[in-house]
Amino acid sequence: MIDKKQYQRTFGVLHASGDFLKEETFMQTKRHFSVRRIVFLCAAVILVVSMATVCYAKDVGGIQRTIQLWVHGDQTSAVMDIQDGHYTLTYEDAQGNSHERGGGGVAYEPDGSERPLTEEELMEQLNMPEVEYQEDGSVWIYYMDQAMEITDRFNEENFCFVTLKDGADVLYVTIKYNDGFACSSIAYVQPSEFNTSK
Repeated sequence: MIDKKQYQRTFGVLHASGDFLKEETFMQTKRHFSVRRIVFLCAAVILVVSMATVCYAKDVGGIQRTIQLWVHGDQTSAVMDIQDGHYTLTYEDAQGNSHERGGGGVAYEPDGSERPLTEEELMEQLNMPEVEYQEDGSVWIYYMDQAMEITDRFNEENFCFVTLKDGADVLYVTIKYNDGFACSSIAYVQPSEFNTSK
């Protein structure tokens, strides 16, 4: 057996050169950067970017898309933001003026619980007729590519009945002057069935 002191005396006088030490340090650094570490680093970067995207989407909220919309009988491009059963539309009219409007609501399930409207229900709401009361006293109804003045069609009870067609689809609209309207694809909603506030 070799004595520990003798071993130290023998090899204690040996010293490594500076170049050898630099190369050893470089080799150790090079060995620490392995393929496994590269894969781990890439996975970590992808995870961080994914989480940032999810947080961004959650902050923005909902769905945003560009749709074609009928506004006063003219087809217009609009940006639609959908969030929690409500929508906001932003569009420009033919004169280049920017407009914003919104809508939405909730639906009631058979068990009485309520839920936000779905995207399909919101689109159905957007495709409903629109009744507009002008400053000059005239009343207009807009549906798809149709624009119709209905000022003189109101009866003595302030109700108006309009039939609207879009291809084979027929929509029967009952309008109460300055108090809303009701639509049906089967028949007109009668004044006795109409939900009015007056």
